[in-house]
Amino acid sequence: MTDSETKKETPLQHFVSKEPFDPYATEVMTPEQERFFMASQWRIMWWKFRRHKLAVISAIVLLFMYGSILISEVLAPYHLNTRDRTHIYAPPQGLHLFHEGSFIGPFVYGYDYKLDMENLQRVYTPNNDNIQRLRFFCMGDSYEFWGAVEGRFHLFCPAENGSLYLLGTDRLGRDQLSRIIYGTRISLTIGLVGVIISFVFGIVLGGMAGYFGGWVDSAVQRLIEIIRSFPELPLWMALSAALPVTWSPILIYLGITVILGLIEWPGLARAVRSKLLSLREEDFAVAAVLMGASPRRVISRHLLPSFASHLIASVTLSIPGMILGETVLSYLGLGLRPPITSWGVLLNEAQNFDIVAIYPWLMLPVAPVMIVVLALSFFGDGLRDAADPYK
Repeated sequence: MTDSETKKETPLQHFVSKEPFDPYATEVMTPEQERFFMASQWRIMWWKFRRHKLAVISAIVLLFMYGSILISEVLAPYHLNTRDRTHIYAPPQGLHLFHEGSFIGPFVYGYDYKLDMENLQRVYTPNNDNIQRLRFFCMGDSYEFWGAVEGRFHLFCPAENGSLYLLGTDRLGRDQLSRIIYGTRISLTIGLVGVIISFVFGIVLGGMAGYFGGWVDSAVQRLIEIIRSFPELPLWMALSAALPVTWSPILIYLGITVILGLIEWPGLARAVRSKLLSLREEDFAVAAVLMGASPRRVISRHLLPSFASHLIASVTLSIPGMILGETVLSYLGLGLRPPITSWGVLLNEAQNFDIVAIYPWLMLPVAPVMIVVLALSFFGDGLRDAADPYK
């Protein structure tokens, strides 16, 4: 008998449960499965976001940067306008822990100064015998905390009668590190305020265009096309130049934030419009209308929450544009002006390439701009991937 004939004669074994069939019985889930199926949309987004390591690192960097603006006066070793006439255009001082093989703790070497009359240049050389240890949780330059409370407490300070210029000094002998720390507050908050303005205009106008359609949609679309037809940089420059020179620094700050917000809203408005056009015909939206809900309630309570995660990602990705816009305007001299200090204002002082070639540390304010813009971009990418239901 062949193998094929043997297989045909051997009956197949059937494993059938003899228990009575219960149509309401459910499969027993493991705790992990139950935790996943019972989780909310936001919790699932958080789990997916945590797997994006670069986005998590970027979130930590942004948390540190935005947290620092709350205590800028404490973090900066010097006051914003403290001048040291003996250290004009001083190069960065290196931070050391060991001296001749012995552990001393964080310290810097003092500078010996001389004027090179041949090249008309200040020359600073480290003096290895002049050890200046850093002081922590110390009393230093006086300041007004958020312009309201007098204080002198600093996280770290230079040695008594010493100097601490980790990022060098500028043409007036002001500490670059302290000015960058103070400038962080302006540059980061101007991005947030500008995004809030852009968010409000984008949600309102984009929501009206997408929900009502018709002539409302046409009017909003034409307005968006008109704004988009202007090149952004010349439009920024024109509107910034229109600000009165006699305005106070606070009014100029508010004017720049409004300008950035009014220019950046069309992109968000188009995203909101396209989403509402597709969602307004869904069953849940039609049911809300049939039950007598007003358009405002349908949009705010039913439609917008359906793609809130997309809005969060869009807003996060638009903040770098605001920060770069302020930096470019201030660099060109059309944005914020002293005594307000931002990263763009600091870069404005480094426009002379001959000076930058001699004192390259004047370009260091570029570093925080790049770090924050990259961190916001990676953070936005992580949010977008976490909000995508197909990933």
